[in-house]
Amino acid sequence: MTTNNNHLQNIFFDLDGTLVDTKLGVFRSYEYACEKLGLVYPGDDTMLQFLGPPLRYAFSTILKTKDNAVIENAVTIYRERYTTTGIFECVPYPGIPELLVELYQHHLHLFVVTTKAKPYADTIAQYLGFNKWLTDVYGPGMNGDMDDKTVMIRHILSTRNLIARETVMIGDRERDIHAGKANNTITMGVTYGYGSIDEINTTKPDYICRSPVEIGETLSKSIEFKRDN
Repeated sequence: MTTNNNHLQNIFFDLDGTLVDTKLGVFRSYEYACEKLGLVYPGDDTMLQFLGPPLRYAFSTILKTKDNAVIENAVTIYRERYTTTGIFECVPYPGIPELLVELYQHHLHLFVVTTKAKPYADTIAQYLGFNKWLTDVYGPGMNGDMDDKTVMIRHILSTRNLIARETVMIGDRERDIHAGKANNTITMGVTYGYGSIDEINTTKPDYICRSPVEIGETLSKSIEFKRDN
């Protein structure tokens, strides 16, 4: 480990699969879009790979096309359901609210850093009551602007004048870990979300946690975040 002496200040949380289980709303909205497009829905197990990556990437893969007009049409149809119904079909993972409260009480700066469109991420944070503990929510625009998490983290560190080695990126997919590493942050992979254990192990994050409780314990023991006795 290279992070034992870091004084942690900032925590970047991925949203889907890390803070919140959003798969019901996402799956049913993909299913809705497929039906409207005259496609056979591939099934939830197949669609699991698209929980986390940007929406346009998912539809490009599903539709086997690079045609922006075709992709944008699919995105629009998906959002017909997701905006009104799917966005609310989500629940926080057990222990996440308690973890956020604890970290907030220790004056850490908590951010959501997601490839879900920012208006949706803001709505979920408010719906679940997370916004009162968060410093800010970052996500791409509805047009997909800045949907590369590596670019997004670089932007946050730069515009907020944050020190990378005082920052940990926590996520359940390889994209989260690669984005953190590319920006020299501490990285933490979680295995209770949508990414497989093999996916997380392959990315070699600084830490791996199996539950929200373990996130708190690891931060407390390993990165100079101390709980009150």
